[in-house]
Amino acid sequence: MLARARWTARAPLLGILTYLAAGWSVLAALGLAGLTLAVHATALGGGLSHLIGACVLRLRALYATPGGATVAELGLVLAGAVVARTALAAVGHLRAAGRQALRHAHTARLAGHLEPVLGAVVVEHPQPTAYCVAGRCPTVIVTTGAMVALDSGQLDAVLAHERAHLAGHHHVLKAAARIGRQVLPLLPLLRDAEAQVARLVELHADDTAIRAANPGALATALVLLATPVQTTPAPALAAAATDAVQRINRLLGPAEPMGRLHRHLLGASAAALALAPVLMALAPAVMALALGRVPAA
Repeated sequence: MLARARWTARAPLLGILTYLAAGWSVLAALGLAGLTLAVHATALGGGLSHLIGACVLRLRALYATPGGATVAELGLVLAGAVVARTALAAVGHLRAAGRQALRHAHTARLAGHLEPVLGAVVVEHPQPTAYCVAGRCPTVIVTTGAMVALDSGQLDAVLAHERAHLAGHHHVLKAAARIGRQVLPLLPLLRDAEAQVARLVELHADDTAIRAANPGALATALVLLATPVQTTPAPALAAAATDAVQRINRLLGPAEPMGRLHRHLLGASAAALALAPVLMALAPAVMALALGRVPAA
């Protein structure tokens, strides 16, 4: 449904948040399902009961599932596996991406020279390229080939696009999508989310850039930068790296802005996706609290 939706191109940031909320809600649901299965037959029930002030017997009865201790143990294994796999994927990806980005930024600064007027590092290379590297040393990098190919308005638009990536922390959004795919690679939603988030962050950066630059200048720059031989370093976000044709058409013929009500409804839907697993896991606890303590015999 999300892949076919047209509204994501009109509200890219909302589309990104919806993809991430939907994908990560699956991971949250798996982990919380395991804990929910373990409440009835483990010490979790007593701890949760003291926390919310509900009777242990009432709480365990509402969380009861067939299978007893065996199901509880399987639930704990499921929850532990989800948490451990998520933590390992997150730590591994963030450490590797952080080291790669820092190394690339330092290399670019050594090989090129900082142009304070542009707010970018200029690297001597005939290939017209512009991209940014986020992380501990955020850097916008532009080649001399790009400076020759682009006029001043086009170059300003491209640099505004790259600064939008850094200001919007788009590398964090892309990392969240990639980590989710690494945790559950067989889930189509999480597989698609990584590619879709990569596409939508480019649209969001375009939207931010044209607030201060001419849309036509940015569209022309994309044509000049989107050459078949272009290669972009892995941790980088390049101006012409994703769906250049769609982005050019979008810049030259922008769609009508999305209405406020539509935005609020989509935002509420994304929030509902994110909160649904938590609310479902807490439903028996809330019911136990509402019913109160079991009277003494």
